[in-house]
Amino acid sequence: MPDFIGFDSSYEKAEMVLFGAPFDGTVSFRPGARFAPEAIRKDSWGLETYSPYQDEDLETYGLSDAGDLELPFGNTAKALDMIERHVRSIVRDGKIPFMVGGEHLVTYPAVKALREKHEDICVVHFDAHADLRDEYLGEKLSHATVMRRVWETIGDGRIYQYGIRSGLRGEFEWAKRHTFLRKFSLEGFNEDCRAIGDRPVYLTVDMDVLDPSAFPGTGTPEPGGISFNELLGAIDSAGGLNVVGADVVELSPHYDQSGISTAAACKTIREMTLAILRKK
Repeated sequence: MPDFIGFDSSYEKAEMVLFGAPFDGTVSFRPGARFAPEAIRKDSWGLETYSPYQDEDLETYGLSDAGDLELPFGNTAKALDMIERHVRSIVRDGKIPFMVGGEHLVTYPAVKALREKHEDICVVHFDAHADLRDEYLGEKLSHATVMRRVWETIGDGRIYQYGIRSGLRGEFEWAKRHTFLRKFSLEGFNEDCRAIGDRPVYLTVDMDVLDPSAFPGTGTPEPGGISFNELLGAIDSAGGLNVVGADVVELSPHYDQSGISTAAACKTIREMTLAILRKK
């Protein structure tokens, strides 16, 4: 399997380490996100390393692709533990982890590992779904509960959510007391960035924040999303944050035979990488 384009430095020389977490064991509708890391690496070679949006180039930085974790089927707890230990190892070596999912539950162990070093960590969350249920079909560990588990890890007022347009009434009511949730759009993002200041940030992008007309290749498409250019604008603004870890999740490539969704995920990873590192 090829590396993601531009991520060809050795691990020792890398500032950022990309790895795949091909897990979709709790998907509630259409599975297939476990195939995303392989598809993203392959299609990344349709990109250039240079971003005309930021006038930055991946080749400027030390970037390493550590490949995919070999996660077990049918054992969610073990898969999450493997992700947590892997992220902890990357952080211990002084590098920034960039995880490619996989379903959104994989964010939870990554945040757990990073909080060990960054007690005041915040999470910036782009998504169509609130993901704030306490349980789903009796399960505490689900892609529908991931932000609730993250909240249990980092506490009140540290989760900033954007583009949210789906969830139970109770999730939206709960969010009013515990998170900063912006419905439907990215309105307020720049103001929130100023409020976050220099606190460490984990940046998680669920690609279904995009409207399905721009990103149909996902297990839970939700009409009414933002445009790709709006997402790029937010990523550029996020470059002013102290991002200590990141992920892109919830691409299910085989639901979009055109390849547009995979291309969008690849470009999102490139732009996030450059926005994060240009501040360092």
